[in-house]
Amino acid sequence: MKALVVYDSFFGNTEKIALAISQGLGSQGEVEAHRVGDVTPQQLAGVQLLIVGSPTRGFRPSEATVKFLGGIPAGGLKGVKVAAFDTRLTVEDMGSPILSFIFWLKLGNYAANVIAGTLQKSGGELVLPPEGFFVKASEGPLKDGELERAGEWGRKMLGRA
Repeated sequence: MKALVVYDSFFGNTEKIALAISQGLGSQGEVEAHRVGDVTPQQLAGVQLLIVGSPTRGFRPSEATVKFLGGIPAGGLKGVKVAAFDTRLTVEDMGSPILSFIFWLKLGNYAANVIAGTLQKSGGELVLPPEGFFVKASEGPLKDGELERAGEWGRKMLGRA
């Protein structure tokens, strides 16, 4: 299986999660993890599993992630298994009653949901629901146990990809 984990990271937290996911995928074929700006269209050729992750910024993925996703042509992921993840604060940790209220009303979104929808619109088949990994503050660090949870999430994909 050829798997590619594509991520963006501002403070290193999303990168750590991406690397833990790729380690969780183990030695089941060729697994690579790359920052979103370093991925070329040629690297998508022959990929059987594409995992994309971003920090959640303003209810969306990072601009670099959106640009990468926008470069995938319609139907360009046909036959490719896909998954999406993000790093985020818990609603309780947001520290803003307004943001908490937006999420309570279900008006807010997380980057993983946006990424998953875009991957599916490009023809990808979602293997797991979008996943969020938690940071203690906007710059991190990751909450305890999140790296282990990310590795386990990667292992879950093995039987579904």
